[in-house]
Amino acid sequence: MQELEHSPNLNTVIMVENTLKNMDGSVITVAELKKLLPRQVNHNTLKIILEYLEMSNKIVVTMRGITWIHNPNKNLQKAIAEGLEL
Repeated sequence: MQELEHSPNLNTVIMVENTLKNMDGSVITVAELKKLLPRQVNHNTLKIILEYLEMSNKIVVTMRGITWIHNPNKNLQKAIAEGLEL
C-alpha cells in the first residue's frame, strides 16, 4: 500500500463498501460506482478505498470492473480453509 498523505474516513469507506455490496449487477466500473455513491468522493480517495477492499478480499478488480466477492458464510469459510471438495 502506498504512503498516505490523507486517509479516507471510516464513513466514506463504509459508504463505498455498502454501495459495492448492494449493487444490482455483478461487475461495476469505477465511473459507474462514482455515479451510484450517495455523495461525491475524490478519485484518489476512492482508489485508496478500492485498494484496501481488494487487499482485505472483499472485492476483486479486473479489466472489466469491480466485483464484490466477500461472503461471510461460516460453512463456506470452513470448506475453503479445509479444502473440502463440493
